[in-house]
Amino acid sequence: MAKRVPPPAAAKRPRGTAPEQMAQDAIAHAEPAPGDKVRMTFRVVLSRRQAERLTARAIREERSLLALVTELLESAPTRGST
Repeated sequence: MAKRVPPPAAAKRPRGTAPEQMAQDAIAHAEPAPGDKVRMTFRVVLSRRQAERLTARAIREERSLLALVTELLESAPTRGST
């Protein structure tokens, strides 16, 4: 049985570096997409029930799952927004 290697410890950010600046620096290296957008790739772990409901909604709306999830993320309120 293979042992799982723990992920490396997260590097601590230098004092005085705002999270917003760190985010801008990270996204500066992201793959550009049409418009003022970047392409981000990640996995989401959902319960089977949540995944089925999300997929069923995309099918009902005759949309791709990617388009539906993108819309949901873009329309979600963010912390600190007014």
